[in-house]
Amino acid sequence: MNTSDTPQSIAAHETASGLNRRDCLLLAGMTGLLCALPTQAQPVSAAAEEAKAPPLPALGSVLNLPRIALLDGSIFDPSGSTGQPLLVYWWSSTCPFCALQSPSMEKLWQSQKGRGLQMVALSIDRKPEDAVAYLQKKGYTFPAAWASPEWRKAFPKPRGLPITLLGGRDGKLLLAEKGQMFAEDVEAIAQLL
Repeated sequence: MNTSDTPQSIAAHETASGLNRRDCLLLAGMTGLLCALPTQAQPVSAAAEEAKAPPLPALGSVLNLPRIALLDGSIFDPSGSTGQPLLVYWWSSTCPFCALQSPSMEKLWQSQKGRGLQMVALSIDRKPEDAVAYLQKKGYTFPAAWASPEWRKAFPKPRGLPITLLGGRDGKLLLAEKGQMFAEDVEAIAQLL
């Protein structure tokens, strides 16, 4: 045994370098593991996405909603709602203000769909399954879709949540609201139809 390899000399060397042999091996192994992992772009945080969101569209502007697959498997094609009022409602299952407004949106849907109201509720949940589970739990029947990040490139969500947009029979925006609407405000939408 080399006299310089005594436990005391090894401990003194490790203390002087700041790392012991075990730490060095662990660090080397972790570095190798990290280098072997595939690199992926980090998802955009919800806060960063919200900061880049556009403002509410101007009243009188044309509401150009693209086709979207509904959570029930059907397709919502806005060209089928030409000449009919179109209500667009952005929401999330984790939004407390949406939770307060959604029952009123369901009542409005039930009372006005027979009068020609077209509606699509656009979930911004991380996964469509979260939106489906929430709708089933609450018993909501309004037409709902998951607005994927890819789809939102074609129709960006305005800043805020919930967002309520109403296009008139001529396709022009009659209402653009950011934030929770009270029950009486949602009921008043029927007067605009």
